[in-house]
Amino acid sequence: MKVDAVRSQRKEELFIGKPDLEIFEPSYDQENAHAYVNSIDDPMKQSCHTLEAAKLMEGQLKSHLIGLTKVLFGDDIKCRWVDAYFPFTHPSWELEIYYENNWLEVLGCGIVRNEILVNAGPSRNTIAYAFGLGLERLAMALYKIPDIRLMWSTDSGFVTQFENVDLNEDITYKPVSSYPQCTNDMSFWLPSHLTIDTFMSNDFYDLVRDVGGDIIEQVKLKDKFVHPKSKKHSLCYSIVYRHLERTLTQAEVNQVHKEIEKAVVDAYNVVIR
Repeated sequence: MKVDAVRSQRKEELFIGKPDLEIFEPSYDQENAHAYVNSIDDPMKQSCHTLEAAKLMEGQLKSHLIGLTKVLFGDDIKCRWVDAYFPFTHPSWELEIYYENNWLEVLGCGIVRNEILVNAGPSRNTIAYAFGLGLERLAMALYKIPDIRLMWSTDSGFVTQFENVDLNEDITYKPVSSYPQCTNDMSFWLPSHLTIDTFMSNDFYDLVRDVGGDIIEQVKLKDKFVHPKSKKHSLCYSIVYRHLERTLTQAEVNQVHKEIEKAVVDAYNVVIR
């Protein structure tokens, strides 16, 4: 999966307060732009662009992407630019970061080839830069995911580690067992002093994990219910059990599940349904 972005600017946007500077060389005829043969022989710029325009765009592009990289990986991350070739940009670069004792490529970017802008119509008489981010590569580095094949996993043990989390939360991937899951539901009536809104689910999750130990993979709130006549409040949670090293039997899971039920009754004075 990849995210691509483009930013184009006209002369007055690029050269604020510098009306004497130009995006294009005098030899570039904007009225006959389709007929112009744009050379990329110069490693610093395309033949149609002035050096001032190319360098200013390069500076903006690299500054923005270094800023993005530091937001993702921290201010102390070491970065370096490597010259590259991409068919739609020139000059082109790859950004690498020094991560876990290796240089890791995180993105590619460059100044958009002018003929692409000319053919686009509305973007004529502008200069643009573009970049592409490989999201899988970034996620693997940020979350310590060891195998790119996991990025396409639909296993709930993997997926739930990244659901409903804060964008800035520090997440480290926890290995998922290759053995099958066992799922048991737990429903209970709350005592009169608690409601579905005041019951602390996080405390419940902690209790389940304390009793069940490492075989508790996930705990999810499945359903809330208020009885229309008695007005009693009920909650239902799904508990997913899985062992890292072997297949659990349903009998083993049921035994642990009963121990959790007893602990929940003792802690909250609930009535198991």
